[in-house]
Amino acid sequence: MTEENLINEKALAFAERIYKLSSYLKEKKEFSLADQLLRSGCSIGANLAESIFSESTEDYIHKLAIARKEGSETSFWLRLLHRTGLIDEALFKSFKQDCDELQRMMTATMKTLKLKLVAVNI
Repeated sequence: MTEENLINEKALAFAERIYKLSSYLKEKKEFSLADQLLRSGCSIGANLAESIFSESTEDYIHKLAIARKEGSETSFWLRLLHRTGLIDEALFKSFKQDCDELQRMMTATMKTLKLKLVAVNI
């Protein structure tokens, strides 16, 4: 499996978990937080999927940057859910670990691509 496929699969699995957590939050009548979490958490994978058909390396990096920002927002919502007691420590750590892994993968890919762009332009 290529790195691109791996990150897309991980993002899809993360989005599925986010969807289930959002559904749980809606059962608890936490509609606003559920919607915010669902939007940002699923947007990571959606932006990664969109990046597959980027028009250039720069465009690909830009789409990764957007996905990474959505990951940062998702991390915020997860921290808020944990601090307010809507999710317990174990669930928070599990989600946070997955989110952080996606962030690291996107950052590493962006760094590699930026270095390649610099090398090509020398």
